[in-house]
Amino acid sequence: MQKKSFNMPDSTMTPPKTKVEMVKIGDSTLMRNTFEPGWKWSEHVKSTAGTDTCQVHHVLCGVSGQLKAVMKDGTEIEVGPGDVVDIPPGHDAWVVGDEPMVGIDVGGAIYAK
Repeated sequence: MQKKSFNMPDSTMTPPKTKVEMVKIGDSTLMRNTFEPGWKWSEHVKSTAGTDTCQVHHVLCGVSGQLKAVMKDGTEIEVGPGDVVDIPPGHDAWVVGDEPMVGIDVGGAIYAK
């Protein structure tokens, strides 16, 4: 058995309007993502990623706030507290409203590898 906490993550990334806290446990890496109001992937991450859309596959559970993701084909999904979503590569995403969006991402852990 093993226990870790997002309160003491193994690593943290802080791009603009973003905080990503990563915890490696067993063979898994989980991320607690906090996106501030006004955050948008295409404005805050695109230049670093070097792609037109996010190419990371996310399996995300919403904790607080709202996030909207839109695929290149126009398919949309919103994530709120308690929602669990599967967002494939090829999307843009942004915070909806004035509250930070916090989510636990078990699919996007590619960043930690």
